[in-house]
This record gives sequence, C-alpha cells and structure tokens, in this order.
Amino acid sequence: MPKVNPAIMVWARETAGLSQREAAKRLAFRDSSKSSAVEKLARIERGQQEPTRPQLVKMAGQYRRPLLTFYLSKPPQKGDRGVDFRTLPQNEDNSEEALLDALIREIRARQSMVRVIMEEEDEEEPLPFVDFHHVEDGRAAVLKTLQALLGLSAASYRAQSSASAAFDLLRRNAEKAGIFVLLKGDLGNYATALDTTVFRGFSIADEVAPFIVINDRDAKSAWSFTLMHEMVHLLLGHTGISGDSAENEVERFCNDVAGEFLLPERELRQLALDSCQDIPHFSERISAFASEFKVSSAMVAYKAYRSNLISQDTYHQLSAIYRKAWHGERERSRAQAREQDGGPNYYRVRRHRLGSRIVALVKRMVAADALSTSKAAQILGVKPRQVQPLLDTGGPR
Repeated sequence: MPKVNPAIMVWARETAGLSQREAAKRLAFRDSSKSSAVEKLARIERGQQEPTRPQLVKMAGQYRRPLLTFYLSKPPQKGDRGVDFRTLPQNEDNSEEALLDALIREIRARQSMVRVIMEEEDEEEPLPFVDFHHVEDGRAAVLKTLQALLGLSAASYRAQSSASAAFDLLRRNAEKAGIFVLLKGDLGNYATALDTTVFRGFSIADEVAPFIVINDRDAKSAWSFTLMHEMVHLLLGHTGISGDSAENEVERFCNDVAGEFLLPERELRQLALDSCQDIPHFSERISAFASEFKVSSAMVAYKAYRSNLISQDTYHQLSAIYRKAWHGERERSRAQAREQDGGPNYYRVRRHRLGSRIVALVKRMVAADALSTSKAAQILGVKPRQVQPLLDTGGPR
C-alpha cells in the first residue's frame, strides 16, 4: 500500500471545516507527557509520522471522505456545485459549507449511477424540456411549458386535502415527466442537518436523469414552491444550488414563475391587506390565506411584496416571524417524536424521501439482475441488508 499524502490530510480536514484542535478531539487523539493531541495531529499532517490504519479510518469518517482519497497524489478539485445562486452572509459557516459539499458529492454520485444504469439498459430517452428555455423567453412562456409538462392547474393543486397532499401530487407528476425528486437535508443524521439558510434546493439539469433535491428540513408547506423553483431551473438548463434569498435576477425569475404556478396573480388579489394594519395582523391574515391555498406563508408574503401589496421592510419582518414559528414547530415535533414509543416506519419514511421514481427503477433493475445489491444500496443511500426491505411495499414494521 502506498504512503499517505500529508497534503491530502490537511485538505480533507480543512474542507471538513475543522481546525487542528477540533479534528484532534474528534479523532480521539490524547495529550501525553511528550506532546499534545494537536501536536500529534500536526506531525502526521507534516509527514513526520505515518498515521495508523485505525487513525485513517477515523479520519475518513470524521472528514467524510472515502479512505482511498488519502492515497491520491494531490488534493482533488472542489466538488462541482454547478451554479451557486445563493447569496451568503459574510460570516458563513465553513463547516456547513463542507457538509453541503459532501451532500452534493453524494447526490452527484447517485445521479451518475442512475444515468449509467439507464444507458446500459437502453432506458435513456433524452427529455426535451431540459434546457428548453432562456430567461429572455419571459415568465409567461416558461410558465406555460411548466403547466403543460405537469399537466396540472393551480385549481387541481389546491383541491388536495392538505399542503403535503398537494406536494405529493406535484411530485408524482414531476416524476412521471422523467424527473427524480428527492427529499434530503442531511448526511444521514441530525448532526449533519443543513438549514435552509445553507441550501433550499439543488438541481442537476441532465437530459436523461434530471435530479431535484429539496431540503426536507424546510417547512412541508414550502416543499411545493421549492420543487417548482427547481423545475424552472431545469427548464433553463441550470445545474446549481438555491438558497433562502432571491437577490439575483435568475432566482427572482424562478421564484416568480413558481409563485405564479402555485398562486396566480388574479387569486393573490383576493388577499385583502389594509395598509393601516400592523405586522401581527398582516401575519395572521397571510397565514390563513396560505393555508387555504395550500402554500407556505413565506411564499404568500414574497408574492405580496413582489406585487407591491406590502413593503420590503414588512416582507422581511414577516419572513423572520414565519422562520421563527417554523423552527418552534419543528422542535415541538422532534420532542413529540422522542416521547412516542414507536414512531413512523423507517422504510416508509426512506421511500418517501427517495421518491417513487428512483425506488421503482432500482426495484426493476434488481429484479432483472441488472443491478447488484451493493450498487442498489449506494443509489438508495442505505446499507445492503436494507435494500430488499425498502424495495418491498412499506418494509417491515
């Protein structure tokens, strides 16, 4: 086995957003009479001491890198995020950006495997809607294509029993059109959860296997808007990441098309807002309106701002209120889940996050012996022993 490249270890630690002190603690290095834990790690990173196999395994886990990465001749280039449409704060958290890079690497790897499988089994059919439009075509033209692609109207969307059911309808139709729609906001546990301030959605504009990833840490009522936003990116041929803000032209364009699909301007006019009302009254009225129309309060507030029904300052205040309310609701849901004895079925939750299209593809390929269990596990993001229970309807209780 070749020697480990010290430069790789430094690169892996730094891109994981860890200082030497933090890394030494996570790797369980101990102070001794001769040197501190940090000094021990520093010697390894300078190439003065070869790491042991157990130490390398721990590094791979803590830095979220494959073990073979440490034997590369030089640090690899930064993972391709596509176009980064976000507007980040000046004090962005490097550790969260490192987690985001790890998530995107994982999604890109899974998408690549899906595309290869489809090509090998002659199932690839180039989808004409990917990269079909340009921003210069205008919102009306893109909206018309989006409506035709999904075969849905705002009225049929709104006829669903809840915001979650309305999202499921949109998702099913998007998957029928050929798009893989995943719900994913972490790397497998709460410790790696990414807030919507880090990313809200991600799209891969591939004409054979287009992917949309929605951060499921967001409010469920906001998932539909994110799905529509990312679908507009696919129509524009954009592979990239979207965040909370919409301060650039492309993000505003995608927001406007998505918003018009879910809540047409003529229906927004039913929202009666008196300029004399204070922020709490605005918030209460918008929330009631959003619930009726199966969309998020934040989306209604955004549309009201873009339509000059409220000021920018009012919009920002309302956004802060809705964000605080959502965080509070999420914490209460977590606490309630911890108090319950059972909780939702693991396999059903996992299937819902993966989406029916990718599960159906893997199930079909496994049954035809065109896909091994290990590769199926990589695509599904589970352990090999969990593949078959997940592919079975609902899985065991």
